[in-house]
Amino acid sequence: MMSAPHVGSFSDCLVVAGILAVFGLVGWLLPSVGAPIGPDGMPSTVSTDLRNLPYYALRSVFRMAIALIFSLVFTFVYGLAAARSKRLGKVLIPLLDILQSVPILGFLSATVAIWLALFPGSELGVEAASIFAIFTSQAWNMTFSFHRSLLSEPQELDEAVRNLRLTRWQRFWTLDVPNSMIPLIWNMMMSVGGGWFFLTASEVISVGNRDYALPGIGSFVATASAEEKPGKVACAIVTMVLIVVVIDVLVWKPLTAWAEKFRITNNASETPKKSAVLTVIRQSHIDKWIATLLTPIKDGLDRVMRVFGRTGARWTAPAKRRRTGDLVFDVAVGAIVVFGAYQLLSSIAQKTGFDELGHAFGLGFITFLRVLLLTIVCSVIWVPIGAIVGMNPRISRFAEPLVQVLSSFPANFIFPFITMWFVAWNIDINWGSILLMALGTQWYILFNVIAGASAIPNDLLEMTHNMGLSTWMRWKKLILPSVFGSWVTGGITAAGGAWNASIVSEVVSYGRHTLTADGIGAYITQATAENNGMKVLIGVVVMAVFVVGANRLFWTPLENLADTRFALN
Repeated sequence: MMSAPHVGSFSDCLVVAGILAVFGLVGWLLPSVGAPIGPDGMPSTVSTDLRNLPYYALRSVFRMAIALIFSLVFTFVYGLAAARSKRLGKVLIPLLDILQSVPILGFLSATVAIWLALFPGSELGVEAASIFAIFTSQAWNMTFSFHRSLLSEPQELDEAVRNLRLTRWQRFWTLDVPNSMIPLIWNMMMSVGGGWFFLTASEVISVGNRDYALPGIGSFVATASAEEKPGKVACAIVTMVLIVVVIDVLVWKPLTAWAEKFRITNNASETPKKSAVLTVIRQSHIDKWIATLLTPIKDGLDRVMRVFGRTGARWTAPAKRRRTGDLVFDVAVGAIVVFGAYQLLSSIAQKTGFDELGHAFGLGFITFLRVLLLTIVCSVIWVPIGAIVGMNPRISRFAEPLVQVLSSFPANFIFPFITMWFVAWNIDINWGSILLMALGTQWYILFNVIAGASAIPNDLLEMTHNMGLSTWMRWKKLILPSVFGSWVTGGITAAGGAWNASIVSEVVSYGRHTLTADGIGAYITQATAENNGMKVLIGVVVMAVFVVGANRLFWTPLENLADTRFALN
């Protein structure tokens, strides 16, 4: 039997080798990322030589990782500001609703010229535009999840950090982040899945009448589909499955197993989650190395961040002054909104007329019906399944990897084959697009419900068994109320994701076959192809109105209900 020191030494070697491999790959990829654009410009397609697939896959994974890092930073800053400031929350959360409703083509149309101008003559401009597009498909649901975790922190823990007089910086790392870790990791997984879903749109970028194709597995699929090469599309799908499985083994399984220590429960999990990678890391001395490197930095940051005060130590203005300040803030925000709406309507009236706006709203209502039907059906299917997976470690051990692989796989990679099926069976794309939208967005509900069910304290579950409650009563009194808030978060992001997915689900093509559904997604896609900026703007505004309206009228009351009646605190 191998002795403990030998195990530690072997684990150290594996960890060091892994770190060196990551840095080596990054160092190998960086020169090509910032390569100068040649005299012929960037190509509009990529080679479909199968020997390039491994390199394309690494480029795509690299973009996804960079976008995820920026998304995590954005999540912490934006979510904390919205949760800790009542005034900022009034603006930031509705703004987040709008941001998640803007499709990726809307962000690209508005920003790609800026990125190209920032990095002239270099592929870095197109890379930055692509990474930003992936960021816009990742950040919003992570931010919603973190914000909800901040609002639902257990009261006794909040009182503990106040009594300990921790600084706001210390509170962030000792309570805010640990309390949000389980749902945040699940939403990070979902964000990566969303990034894969829009990979083709983010790697083949249109500016005016020019197309820029970056080396990547998404652009490979786009080119192979346009050239009607199903065999090469199938090879890309196999490569994508391998990527998803490797990322699951090396990243997500270790993270979900590690996050179990943040569960709020009096009893340990009956069957703790395991990960071979996490076991190797724990057997190594990497924690000591990191502590040695980061402790001086941590101590320095603790001292610097004291200027922001301690938790709960804030000066409270008189009630009359607070009301006056709130009124001034609301009036200022309202004036800005009214001025922006006036300018927008004036531009529409001058350039296209309000008839075009009415036509777009009609198409938006059709897409709204698709999103509504999709949300209802996916909730009925995935809420009970997600709760069962999240509450049962034995089931979770086998189901979670499968769920992670399915959710991370870019469903639009199989759209060419589904398009062939629709054409062969004469399936109306107006109905078929609902299936295509669901393939990429149903996982938001499932992931959030799994995370919510995983956070149910084991002692509460054991109590329901000891009390002899029937299965139905256990679900009615504990399980469904416990996952209600998570379902709301998943529903918001699933609905927002479905609206975004409409741009790639309402117009699908394979070779010379193109199927177009009636809807605002198809409207935006066609306007982008025609380089009609005003129509793109109208489509984005209409989509934002529907998403924000649904959130204000439906999801916000449900969020309030989850906070007041169904929070585990």
